[in-house]
Amino acid sequence: MTVGLRRWQLWVALGLVYVVWGSTYLAIKLAVRTLPPLLAGGTRFLVASAILASVLALTGRSLRISRREIAGTAVVGTMLLGIGVGLVHVVEQHIDSSVAAMIAGSVPLQVILWRTLAGERVNRGTVAAAVIGLCGLALIVVPGGLDGGAAAVSLVVMLFATMSWSGGSFISQRLTLPSDPFVATVYEMLTGGIFATGLATILGQWGDLTRDSLQPGPVAAWAYLAVFGSVIAFTAYAWLLRVAPISQVVTHQYVNPLVAVALGAFVLGERPMALTAVGAALIVGAVIVTVRRESPGAARVDADPVTDTRTSVEPEAA
Repeated sequence: MTVGLRRWQLWVALGLVYVVWGSTYLAIKLAVRTLPPLLAGGTRFLVASAILASVLALTGRSLRISRREIAGTAVVGTMLLGIGVGLVHVVEQHIDSSVAAMIAGSVPLQVILWRTLAGERVNRGTVAAAVIGLCGLALIVVPGGLDGGAAAVSLVVMLFATMSWSGGSFISQRLTLPSDPFVATVYEMLTGGIFATGLATILGQWGDLTRDSLQPGPVAAWAYLAVFGSVIAFTAYAWLLRVAPISQVVTHQYVNPLVAVALGAFVLGERPMALTAVGAALIVGAVIVTVRRESPGAARVDADPVTDTRTSVEPEAA
């Protein structure tokens, strides 16, 4: 009975991570229809940070961390959430949510590239898979980028956002972070939220927040991102890292983009071009190969789910 219940719990948690994180791209697309993008992204993380901090305080968890840990979480939070996810809110004003998800799906492959450039010894098969996946990324970004216009610029910005995410994930291995992943996430969401909200303020986005922009649909999408995308799914993910095999947990890396594409097609009627679909297939295939080759030697029970990208990139993909 206990084993059966444990399996049920595992699949519920996995389902939350699959569906909720996969749906964040759709939710962002709906939110930025009327809400200022950086302001929506920044305030979302500020609210999520406050919610998670309150829960931890009520359960007796200490939120005190050292100065070095504050600095480490500030770097990670800014690169992953402030820049990485914040810019996703901006680009989804001009590109399909499914395309954004496909590009974000290349993050695990980019991490392999960062590791190779840093001189780490990476299995040749893993490097080959990453190169093939990055060729798939080129099939998504380059053709659209040649057309010019807002969509082309957004594709390049989305690529930069994923590079910020993968780069931040890579250097996080060299930073001092809180041992408690929940506490680390509180500070990472706080600093990421401050960065995005501060940039939104500089750009005058508070002035764009009018009564007309506060429409029920976008506001509901924003609330979903703050509560479900940033708190509930992350909690499920952190729990999974402690009780489930890492090879099972990291399946979200290739399931999330597929969920995002399916939701984009079903809800928004998005239809990726043939070349884009080929590129996405190469990325997903390469990620599957990479995950299978990397997971056994990289599994760590006490891994930080937000920053331990050798086994699991993406806290929340968006």
